[in-house]
Amino acid sequence: MGLQVAAPPSPSEDPALRLGIGMDASVTPIPNRTDTYLAQTTDFFYPLVDDPYLQGRIACANVLSDLYAMGVVACHNMLMLLAVSKEMTDLERDIVVPLMMQGFQDAAQEAGCLVTGGQTVVNPWVTIGGVASSVCGRSDIIMPEGAKPGDVLLLTKPLGTQVAVNAHQWLEDEGEKWQKIESRGSSRDEVTAAFRAATLSMARLNLTGARLMHKHGARAATDVTGFGILGHANNLAKNQKEQVDMVLDTLPVIKGMVGIAKTMGNMFQLLQGYSAETSGGLLMAISPEGAEAVKEELWKLEGEKAWVIGTVQAGTGTARIVDSPTILEA
Repeated sequence: MGLQVAAPPSPSEDPALRLGIGMDASVTPIPNRTDTYLAQTTDFFYPLVDDPYLQGRIACANVLSDLYAMGVVACHNMLMLLAVSKEMTDLERDIVVPLMMQGFQDAAQEAGCLVTGGQTVVNPWVTIGGVASSVCGRSDIIMPEGAKPGDVLLLTKPLGTQVAVNAHQWLEDEGEKWQKIESRGSSRDEVTAAFRAATLSMARLNLTGARLMHKHGARAATDVTGFGILGHANNLAKNQKEQVDMVLDTLPVIKGMVGIAKTMGNMFQLLQGYSAETSGGLLMAISPEGAEAVKEELWKLEGEKAWVIGTVQAGTGTARIVDSPTILEA
């Protein structure tokens, strides 16, 4: 979820766009240009995975996802933000940094976007991210505010990336936390498979999902990241023009991660809906018929599943998870 930036008001413009309101990306009208808007977002974070190339792809996918959540499918320009750790040796820097940059650039190229510059600094820790910008028309944007009672909630990536990443780190450390997880029945193979699934999910662009939002009439969307599925659903519910509640009844989770989350007590709050995700899926409010079409086409085009995880109901602008939700292993 990106920063909201307000533009100077003008009575002749669409009120929502006049204020630059965008849950995930800033959308600002360009002065003296008819039907021309700048959609823009920025994000960065610390490395989550061991593979620097995949980390670069994840960082790029995470930045672009904020545009895709607004229905903006064409990104025209990206800037890369990179911090190199001063603790790295020359050899580490010469190997790791080019691989991260290549992963970022390859993901941008897959999105049809150019990386034209950026900023590199020396820092105590490695960080990577970027700025994504697009010049677009009003029809290119799906403002996250049109959900109606009777819509369903569709999610395009599984939950559990934070649990998978942490579990894999604990496996490598072989410390007390891993021993606790292993003693409760989780195997090395299970954790390794979950980490790989999480890595590939985080590195996958939400571009196809954004295109299908337009094709099948999604009325509002956001991407699921640091606030967890319930946090983002709650923010989406609050943003609607019509007073609605978003009720989650199904949680698709990477295989094995529910058990690990339960083993670690209240650390992740996965089933409570607050476990942070990185480069998570699109959460969209869409008609039941549209949801089925998106599911079918996403599988056909990418071989990836999407899930109907809840409903939009008349309400007061909140979100909740039902008692005893259905848990699906993904």
